[in-house]
Amino acid sequence: MLPIDRSHLYDGQELALECVGEAVEIPGPAGILEGLTACPEKETRGIVAVILHPHPLYGGTLNNKVVHYLSRTCNLLGIPSLRFNFRGVGKSAGRYDAGRGEVEDCLAVLDWVTERRPGFPIWLAGFSFGAFVAYQAASRDARVERLLTVAPPINLFDFSVAPVPRCPWTVVQGQEDELVPAKEVSAWLESLSVQPARIDLPADHFFHGKLTLLQNALLDRFQAQLGEENQHAKPCRAFSPA
Repeated sequence: MLPIDRSHLYDGQELALECVGEAVEIPGPAGILEGLTACPEKETRGIVAVILHPHPLYGGTLNNKVVHYLSRTCNLLGIPSLRFNFRGVGKSAGRYDAGRGEVEDCLAVLDWVTERRPGFPIWLAGFSFGAFVAYQAASRDARVERLLTVAPPINLFDFSVAPVPRCPWTVVQGQEDELVPAKEVSAWLESLSVQPARIDLPADHFFHGKLTLLQNALLDRFQAQLGEENQHAKPCRAFSPA
């Protein structure tokens, strides 16, 4: 369990979710998963992002503020995104499964996205517990073109259950993180056979007061890597079939 009192929840309800696209229902291994899309004005990259929320037993949902900012960052890059609730959260069926079933949920969501955007590479991002799930899913599924893990809880979960992902991988870590010590994350990363890209920020675990800093750091990193946008881009289209 997380070493925090339950009064410290992964909140996020205070944000105005201005980039909401559509509520969707996704078939999962334990039943229907509740999802929410967010779209830019135009799809300029030919990429879809899937974003995973923090610990379900401590208030983590698709509405978490860090997850929301990751979604908004993707939209600013011209990439549509999908957030979803793991099993047992919100309207999603099932029960919490300590990361095992949640990886299966994620893989089912990747299947659903692939059906609606065939041939599109997938970016997979996760915050805290979501980073643990994303790391495992990226190790198992070659459709993940890029992995982003924010505050990976290396001290709370066993990341050795999966090999190092083969896709490009970026780790974001708050240097003032009170739940996932930055020194432990650094030691773990240095022990790996493949080194991911790193973004270190002066932030705590929840990125209180630093969400814009997080967003701008990611925009700077990925805009440079993506290059020019597609000048013949089309408006963002719905994920659900017409």
